[in-house]
Amino acid sequence: MRNKRSIGARYERVAGAYLEQQGYEIIEYNFYSHNGEIDIIAKHEGYLVFVEVKYRQTLSSGHPLEAVSLKKQRTISNCALYYIKKYSFEHLPIRFDVIGIVGNDIHLIQNAFDFVI
Repeated sequence: MRNKRSIGARYERVAGAYLEQQGYEIIEYNFYSHNGEIDIIAKHEGYLVFVEVKYRQTLSSGHPLEAVSLKKQRTISNCALYYIKKYSFEHLPIRFDVIGIVGNDIHLIQNAFDFVI
């Protein structure tokens, strides 16, 4: 488990660097609440953006973008709601982006899913 976490943390930083190159301002990595965890929280073009990062070394177990299930979307949405209320970001529109990394290839999907109850 520790090895998976260190690999995940490494690729979250890779994703963060990529997002910064795309004009995102990183606010926070690995926000934890009783609802779950969000990998990256950033601002981009007037939006507060919650980013899920998925990494796969190869495509043998499927594309990482396919790993963001409805259950995971619900967890991220609930955690985002908690973050928005805790830090008074009600004034900003929000967006959920997903980054899939396969080897050295990075794929960003902006507005990948809507808020899920």
